[in-house]
Amino acid sequence: MSDAQTDSRAPATDSTSPVVFSNQGRVATLEFNKPTKFNTLSEETLDALLSYFDEIANNPEIAVVIIAARGKAFCTGHDMKEMHANREQGFYERLLAKCSTMMQQISQLPQPVIAQVQGIATAAGCQLVASCDLAIAGHSASFATSGINNGLFCATPGVALGRAVSRKHALEMLFTGDFISADRAAEIGLINRAVADTDLEAETKALAAKIAEKSRYAIRLGKRSYYKQINEDLPTAYASASADLVDNLLATDGVEGVNAFIEKRSPEWE
Repeated sequence: MSDAQTDSRAPATDSTSPVVFSNQGRVATLEFNKPTKFNTLSEETLDALLSYFDEIANNPEIAVVIIAARGKAFCTGHDMKEMHANREQGFYERLLAKCSTMMQQISQLPQPVIAQVQGIATAAGCQLVASCDLAIAGHSASFATSGINNGLFCATPGVALGRAVSRKHALEMLFTGDFISADRAAEIGLINRAVADTDLEAETKALAAKIAEKSRYAIRLGKRSYYKQINEDLPTAYASASADLVDNLLATDGVEGVNAFIEKRSPEWE
């Protein structure tokens, strides 16, 4: 797939595809496309995301991924109507297993993933934001793990939320189901920053473009290194991070970067 190409499969239509793929330069965008259903994570949507993540992981031309949405909601979590229509343990287990796999794929992708959040992000939609490597939201966006209001503790969203923000902030959201603003989400570390709604797409693309200009080797190594060490004890984390840095220094892009610094010129990445 070249830089200018979009998805090689049959073109997605607004009426049939829950997720639309596009690729501009080295930045790929996955856009939720079920605005009338508030972009819920139906089984169909999860299958689409899993498929696209597999393709993206194996595409060396893609440097950064943006997850965006159409309509008034970024994502409102699981499709409650679908879950109501399939009230059986086997379906619930399969659906949640797919969702958990999809969330974990985000940190396992070699490319950084940025959430571009407009509207509301609730329950598993808030989980998705917390699972992304980076997130920017419009000022009108809001976030909640609101399952508790319907007698459902957002247990799986709590996994990602509790790793993105401090325990007390996470538990307040999980216990109350209250919405927080984009500004508050930035304060507690759920997102990187809140921007004017009119600037959301441009700000997200600018961040993606800045990352895409860096060494793809270093970014991919760095993402893998970060997630590996973050849950290790301190001595193990330093040992593994040091080994990764040695590999980086000896790699072609690492050598080029140091040479460019010494020679006071712009580096040319492999």
